[in-house]
Amino acid sequence: MTWYGAARPGPQRGSGPQHGSSDSAVHDLDEFGLVLAEAAVNAVGAVGGYVGAVYLRSEATGLLRLAVLLGLPAELFRPWWRMHVNRPFPVAECYRRSEPIHLADGEEAMRRFPQLMAGLPFPFGSLYVPVKSGTERFGVLVAVRPATPGLAVDEADRGRMDDAGRRLGAALYELQRGGTQVLWDREPVVVQSAESAVRPVRIGTFDWDVGTGALTADEELCAILDIDPARFPGTAEALTAKVAPEDAYQLWAVVREAARDGRPVVRRLRLQRATGPPSLVELAGRPVHPSDGIGSRRIAGSLIDLGAGAMLSEAGDRLPDGVFGLDRAARITYVNRRAEELLGYARADLAGRVLWEAVPWFDRPGFEDYYRAALLSHDPVHFQVHRGQQDWLSVCLYPGHHGITGTLDVADRPDYPAGPLQRPRPGLGTFASPVDRATALYRPVALAIALTEAVTARQVSAVVTEELLPAFGGRQLAIYVLHERHLYLAWETGFPAGFLEPFDGVGLDARLPGVETLTTGRPIFFESMEQLASAYPGIPLDASVGARAFLPLIASGRPVGSCILGFDQPRGFAPEERTVLTALAGLIAQALERAQRYDTESALARGLQDALLPHRLPSIANVETVGRYLPGTQGLDIGGDWYDVIETDQGIALVVGDVQGHGVSAAATMGQLRSAVRAFALAGLGPDAVIRGTNRLLIDLDPGQFATCLYVRLDPVTGAAQAVRAGHPQPLLRRRDGRTEVLDLPGGVVLGVDAEETYPVSELTLEHGAVLALYTDGLIEDPGTDIDVGVEQLRSTLARVSGISIADTADRLMREARHATDRPDDIALLLTVRWPQSLGDRTLAGPGR
Repeated sequence: MTWYGAARPGPQRGSGPQHGSSDSAVHDLDEFGLVLAEAAVNAVGAVGGYVGAVYLRSEATGLLRLAVLLGLPAELFRPWWRMHVNRPFPVAECYRRSEPIHLADGEEAMRRFPQLMAGLPFPFGSLYVPVKSGTERFGVLVAVRPATPGLAVDEADRGRMDDAGRRLGAALYELQRGGTQVLWDREPVVVQSAESAVRPVRIGTFDWDVGTGALTADEELCAILDIDPARFPGTAEALTAKVAPEDAYQLWAVVREAARDGRPVVRRLRLQRATGPPSLVELAGRPVHPSDGIGSRRIAGSLIDLGAGAMLSEAGDRLPDGVFGLDRAARITYVNRRAEELLGYARADLAGRVLWEAVPWFDRPGFEDYYRAALLSHDPVHFQVHRGQQDWLSVCLYPGHHGITGTLDVADRPDYPAGPLQRPRPGLGTFASPVDRATALYRPVALAIALTEAVTARQVSAVVTEELLPAFGGRQLAIYVLHERHLYLAWETGFPAGFLEPFDGVGLDARLPGVETLTTGRPIFFESMEQLASAYPGIPLDASVGARAFLPLIASGRPVGSCILGFDQPRGFAPEERTVLTALAGLIAQALERAQRYDTESALARGLQDALLPHRLPSIANVETVGRYLPGTQGLDIGGDWYDVIETDQGIALVVGDVQGHGVSAAATMGQLRSAVRAFALAGLGPDAVIRGTNRLLIDLDPGQFATCLYVRLDPVTGAAQAVRAGHPQPLLRRRDGRTEVLDLPGGVVLGVDAEETYPVSELTLEHGAVLALYTDGLIEDPGTDIDVGVEQLRSTLARVSGISIADTADRLMREARHATDRPDDIALLLTVRWPQSLGDRTLAGPGR
């Protein structure tokens, strides 16, 4: 397990200008982060939770990023910092559907979101609400609380959570109006949750003006802050500069809330010292109400130095077992005398430090899931830790609302089957203790589930990056695929730019570890780059000094490619890790082979789809038509959307249709209907007769199939048109001056329902310079959003175009009116415009012209 540096909000700014005149004294903590932190604190308090989070959209399309994490150490949850909106996780679904999700316990979560529970298989309840304002979605607000098996989340908690999401959405909307770009593309802000008070040691007093940031402090408080009273600047920054960054966000959030709501404040914080370990303090304050009755802007109270006093409990020292306490950031808050002896570190050196940073042998690959289990659930966690060659401790973690109480005792022997231990060597870690068999226990399950949902080779590679690298602390990944006895680079991340190019396309006779792992079928592990250079003299190396793992990708005995994992630091590979990585390589190979078949079959399917659509539209004097088709991106199935332009003796027939469903059956039906419409139109039938005949034909062909259709016959000379609509979306009409409206045409039911259905004919006129837009519902539908919103977005986009051709207009409609990267449905669009015969400039006039 690799532990990176803790995320810090620090003196970073938001993505835009700072706002909020009443609290302009906040300097090191930006207003954007404060709004998010305050929302997380309020949501957790409202539903009785102990963990809160805010996910926000990012600059990358379809990607949410963790912006605020309350009550958990961020590094322990790094694999969940990024969340694509189409992943099968509650955060993604809440954002995608714009609907709240309430999970009462692990059983309900497993039923609805098995991939979430594969990575976090612990009993906890969780609530998710979309953060939005009107139709604009910003992200998702999350609260985690104790599980309530058999009891659904009650309406009161649902209402409070919904209210917290609405208030955050309104606040972010106001920030956006003021110029702040509401996107998140940095590491999450970590906010420490509230804790219960303990016995004080030193007490200092203060008076804090929240509006101006002025803060007065007595000599005792200055002494706690290690500041000369004569040099105390009299600002709140003097206090927040001494407080750990994650606590500073929490402090500002609760102080602002207390000043606004008139409630007292009690919070435990961690002070950073110039020398020595951090110390714990407790801030207690109460709003000071002015005599004029106006809302308070001042907080008066005291700062209590817990210091080493919190670590020296006489009662705890009498216990025969080692006892220690952790807050929800995994920082040590209490150690009794026996625990001090067993840990081998002085209490003063442990206070305020993260457990696995203070005690190195708690930083082991197999312990990651133990810590997550203790922080997310309220169930005890038991494991054993190896202190030395034959020295074991039994560890029990008892989680609670505000933190964890742990016990330590000497273990006679491990609870796990005995096995050979790898002795530590200089510069290399020990990864082979029996307890490490718990390493990545749930990772293969999570990776296997994710790989079953990956369709293309790129999606497979992205899943491996998101799931495999965090599980083993890797930083670099490269995947090569085999084609005609050569290995070609399909995916890379983390390597220096251009470093892997010389290895692209190497033959199977090259003496390279990435080649030999595939030809021999055996994984190859190097614990340092020195080992790699010694085994392959002359091989090009990057600047890294870390370890490398070369894994063969073999599916059902057939070679598919090879995978390279890179690490920043030298490290060992336990037998258990080697076994897990080899098994995961097999899963990756199977998924990659399936993806390659998909890519081939998808190309064939798209070719079939293209063959069924018109290759070109007829050239008609004074009438210009443009068609566009965009296939869906989810799954292999082709769709049933089509468009057509037919020259008849009675005028021009403009057709757009959509067969229900996807797949070869839908495409075949689409081809038959398109041919039928053309035949009826060329036979001289009227618009209503064309649709009636097509309806009866569909019922005869497939009684269980349905389709929508919009048929318009246009006289190119006069502009007179007759339209018939069968369950299809209403067309748009853009007039010469740019005014665009949604036509309200009466229509009949969809095709394929009633053989006796009649379809009314609507009369309209297409004047010179006007545009008629026919389209299928894939252009306007977005899961979780009302279809009227999509229609209005399309209408608004068409109304704004100016000075461009109709072909460029079609491209803009396809690009701007449909932002989703993963589309469940196909899109068909047909634009038609009449031009005056003498007009040379065939571009659309802008609004008002």
